[in-house]
Amino acid sequence: MPRLKPNESAPEFSLPADTGSPISLTSLKGRRVVLYFYPKDDTPGCTKQACEFRDLAGQFDRRNTVVLGISGDDLKSHELFKRKNKLNFPLLTDEDYKVHKLYGAWGEITRPTGKKMGVVRTTVVIDDQGKVLYWEKGVNPVGNASKVLQLLL
Repeated sequence: MPRLKPNESAPEFSLPADTGSPISLTSLKGRRVVLYFYPKDDTPGCTKQACEFRDLAGQFDRRNTVVLGISGDDLKSHELFKRKNKLNFPLLTDEDYKVHKLYGAWGEITRPTGKKMGVVRTTVVIDDQGKVLYWEKGVNPVGNASKVLQLLL
């Protein structure tokens, strides 16, 4: 699994978004970007993480920062998850996990039933020129948004 390092160019991507139009990294140039990769819509940890980003959205906006949640769920699932939790940022669909793999958010995970390949909860912060500022895998969903916000001060 790749590990992104500070100051290296973030991998380009374009993914379908629940907003109705695809979102690419190139289209966000000039703004900082937080990508948080999460396993599944409407599960306890993922919901807590998304709601924390929702609650801090104004502070991210004031720091010229776009927050994007990315999972393998389809757009219909994203729409329901977003509506249920009043999320105020885009959710992107990466059904084949190609972008997860580019960003090091795919790897071996341990479940009660054994080890398998899957989504590793990962957060990436990208500067306004498309360079990696911060990359962390295996993040705790609780407090992740606050931690990222502190990095942007």
